Amino acid sequence: MKTLKVLSALLCYPQAEIQAALGEMADVLDRERLLPEREHQALLALMRQMAQTDLMELQERYIRLFDRGRALSLHLFEHVHGESRDRGQAMVDLLAVYHQHGFELNARELPDYIPLFLEYLAQRPDGEALDMLADALHVIALLGARLAERGSDYHVVFEALSALVGEPADIADIRRQVANEGPDQTVVNMDKIWEEEAVTFLANQEGCGMHRPMTGSTQPVQWVPRSSPSQPPAYSR
Repeated sequence: MKTLKVLSALLCYPQAEIQAALGEMADVLDRERLLPEREHQALLALMRQMAQTDLMELQERYIRLFDRGRALSLHLFEHVHGESRDRGQAMVDLLAVYHQHGFELNARELPDYIPLFLEYLAQRPDGEALDMLADALHVIALLGARLAERGSDYHVVFEALSALVGEPADIADIRRQVANEGPDQTVVNMDKIWEEEAVTFLANQEGCGMHRPMTGSTQPVQWVPRSSPSQPPAYSR
């Protein structure tokens, strides 16, 4: 399901390679046609906007959204378990799923990072991928609602993910909750939090990559020119 690879790439830290591949990514969406028309067109509009925006501005916008505070963290279990010990076990369990199917992570990435999770799902059978995506739907819907409330174009990526499996039954409650949320306290109290916690920034150091062992070594998957219409590009940082 290459559409999931496209959505994964759109949620990665913007890089020149991603910006250069936006046309091919749009081709993948057009070819697979898995999304309803509204979400499909919204993603194409986002890609056009990203293609026309200076890369540094895209990077600054991304950091302001996703790397400052926890309300928009791109780590799934941040929104489920917070900093509890349950989060660690959940990550161990998810990592075991990856390993079971022959995938290895970059040493600097966490297994619950959403772009990486989507990249993994893109390489699994469709039914399995959609079942696992549905398990994460509440977090996906929450992030989409928060991004929409902030006026960020990134909300269309999460709405596209929701469209693949159907919105959660309590989506109206989620949107009401988000509308009544105050400022992200992890941003308001950032200096205090930094004093109290050992913070390691992992998300963008080595990219959102998942590696599959090949001939005894790990080879990154990359967006590459299509050799035929039936061979869409694949992306991993």
